[in-house]
Amino acid sequence: MDDLKLAWRNVWRNTRRSIVTIAATALALFVMIVYSGLVVGYIDGLQRNILDMEIGEIQAHEAGYREKPSLYSAIGDAPGFVAALEGAGFRASPRLLATGLGAGPDNSAGIQLIAIDVERDAKVVEVSQHVSRGAWLQTADTGVVLGWRLAETLNLGVGGELVVLSQGADGSMANEVYPVRGVLRGISDGIDRAGVFMTHASFRELMVFPEGSHQIVIRAPAGMELSEATRRAASLAPQGTEVASWKQLKPMLASMLDGARGATQVMAFVVYFAVGIVILNAMLMAVFERIRELGVLKAIGFSPAGILRLIVLETGIQTAVAIAVGIVLAIPTNLYMSRVGLDLSVLGNMSLMGVAWDPIWRSSVTSSTYVTPTVSLLVIVALAVTYPALRAAWIRPLDAIRD
Repeated sequence: MDDLKLAWRNVWRNTRRSIVTIAATALALFVMIVYSGLVVGYIDGLQRNILDMEIGEIQAHEAGYREKPSLYSAIGDAPGFVAALEGAGFRASPRLLATGLGAGPDNSAGIQLIAIDVERDAKVVEVSQHVSRGAWLQTADTGVVLGWRLAETLNLGVGGELVVLSQGADGSMANEVYPVRGVLRGISDGIDRAGVFMTHASFRELMVFPEGSHQIVIRAPAGMELSEATRRAASLAPQGTEVASWKQLKPMLASMLDGARGATQVMAFVVYFAVGIVILNAMLMAVFERIRELGVLKAIGFSPAGILRLIVLETGIQTAVAIAVGIVLAIPTNLYMSRVGLDLSVLGNMSLMGVAWDPIWRSSVTSSTYVTPTVSLLVIVALAVTYPALRAAWIRPLDAIRD
């Protein structure tokens, strides 16, 4: 207790230096806590958009379809595969895909027809929740929903008519006029520029495509690892079906997300290295200014361990105050950033590597958001104080008194 009182008094003997050291340490901790929450929120938000908007966690295609998409490369027993997946706890939605030409009142453009099972698709992805104008498809709907860029290109709005031209599976000319039910917000570059969503029934009638599915979008049971889920889904697939996780479908995007996590650690190292230098400098100054005092303490009976303990206690007091200040400042900031976030909608529809990004940038805050930066700071402080403390501990009393 006497050592603690003495350390407390020593900390505030040079108030200005102690306040500067505490402020720098608290600011570093505050920045890292807030920064960690923002980066994790950014990564989680982007990954959530990848999984929820379009891709799902896993996809299945006929072998070779991804390399060379074709109307005729379809999973034959898609209903049986979907039933097997649902029986194993997965959620699955079969899709039909084709390309064609879409025309509006004044312009035309290439389009990607995406036919969905409305009820199943709503359980797998969240495209239906991102309609900016109009409404999403109903089960027996004969209309279409367009990507926002395609709607602008064709000058089509809700209530307009889209003319679709393509070639059916039997070689006949596929053409039809569809009312526009809705226009989507940003989903991905491909859907924004060319996406046309319709029901299975409309697609099969247009393309004379009686059975099979080109793509099955799959979500794993809660708590199941992605690799295990991919393996189990593949074991249920019909022969000749390729099953791939979203990381295999989007390897560059997966690498980018992993790189962003690594960037957080690099940023933390840079910030804490600077803090370590500040603490090292402050404690060295505290030792050099008190050479004679430390010599007297050793002369009257303080052991090297006692001096070492005193210096460590002084650093610990400053660090404890800094941690308290940093966390107190970070809590309301993180609360605001997780609930309200930064509104970047003024920048328009944003995308990263072809995937839309939510214009509201929110933090993702967990216990590790606070624990990891705090523990990292304590490690840096312990390393930074080691040299000054050892230097003080091994001062020779006679030399120190004469200093």
